[in-house]
Amino acid sequence: MIVVRFLAMVVFVALGLVNTIVSGIVGTIVGFIPPRGDWTLRGARIWARGVLLGGFVRLRSEGRERVPRDEPVVFMANHESWLDIPALLAAIPVQVRFLAKKSLFAWPIFGWAIASMGFIPVDRKNRREAVKSFDEAAERIRNGRSILIFPEETRSTDGNLLPFQRGGFLIALKAGIPIVPVGLEGPARCLPKHNYLIRPGTITVRFGDPIPTAGRGVTDKRELMAAVRIEMEKLRGNAGASGTVGRDEGVEARRA
Repeated sequence: MIVVRFLAMVVFVALGLVNTIVSGIVGTIVGFIPPRGDWTLRGARIWARGVLLGGFVRLRSEGRERVPRDEPVVFMANHESWLDIPALLAAIPVQVRFLAKKSLFAWPIFGWAIASMGFIPVDRKNRREAVKSFDEAAERIRNGRSILIFPEETRSTDGNLLPFQRGGFLIALKAGIPIVPVGLEGPARCLPKHNYLIRPGTITVRFGDPIPTAGRGVTDKRELMAAVRIEMEKLRGNAGASGTVGRDEGVEARRA
């Protein structure tokens, strides 16, 4: 098994580098063609499928019909592997922009491509800069673009959901737009955090029903965070989880 995983990782890295270089250069060039980032996102989806294929990872998606096509939304997904990003890029059926770690934008080619695509850098170490990033995300929403946020902000190491941070929920509440919970099942089995040998397998991306925020205020954020957490647990195949939330959420969710 180790030999198979090693060979899979060699193929994954080799094809991934070629795929990233070619897609990144093309994406950077076309990224500024109006509407900005739309053409690059189309190419990014091809890149994402190539990345997964190179690692012998199959992708399944369920519930795509639940995603609104006539209004922007905030997608919120669990985060447990580097493979989450290509899986979501390939699976989300509408134009979307991600909030991503600022350090990723410094990567040659890859960073240029996500910048030209209109992805939004977030500096977690600088609260003032982080607030600016959320303001920028709100502006993208007002311009009709959906955004994707990992409410845990970092990858889980044990498969359990980490405490949710409130920033993305405040964006959705202030804009009055729905939150679409997304559950990923399988990324951590294929490539867990702190592991560098990919395991061939299947990643399933499940989209839940939109959770409305219209008419809710900022004081409702704890209830909203708990509701999203419960749905996310179900969607990622953990319907029996207790749904206990973290300190930032301030409440304990009921059993799913």
